[in-house]
Amino acid sequence: MRSIAFVALIAALPLAALAAAPQPARPVPLGLYSGRWYEIARTPNPRERGCKAATSDFSGMTKGAFVVVETCQRAPGRSSTTRVKAALVPGSGNAKFRMSVFGGLIHPEFWILDSAAGGEWAIMGTSGGHYVWLLSRAAQMSGAARAAALARVAALGYPKTKLEFD
Repeated sequence: MRSIAFVALIAALPLAALAAAPQPARPVPLGLYSGRWYEIARTPNPRERGCKAATSDFSGMTKGAFVVVETCQRAPGRSSTTRVKAALVPGSGNAKFRMSVFGGLIHPEFWILDSAAGGEWAIMGTSGGHYVWLLSRAAQMSGAARAAALARVAALGYPKTKLEFD
């Protein structure tokens, strides 16, 4: 009986993590899924270790599916680029999408947690609430916009002291 309870607890952990993760603030206009986004700040994550000046280029929106090309500067004059397919999660108000990585074997889900009214910046997080990114349409954000976005990141429960800045 004890082992059944342990298995039930382990099975419930992902659900508990999802319940604790910040939820998207509102539906997202499809325009956020096109064009270039500059990474301003992020929580450290293994995939972006040593990455500077990261960008994500969204294109080709057709029936809720699109392509994302992520570019990262690894060393002076050296960059790495990853091209992935993504699709909006039905019923999410366009605020959630899944990327198809490792040849479609893994489909991590990302959420647009909030964005500026004019679409100048967006806060993206993972579905489990472990990672967050502050993205901007411009390579540099104004002081006021950056302060407002970082205040919103903190209000969502992500400690600003743990963010890495480009």
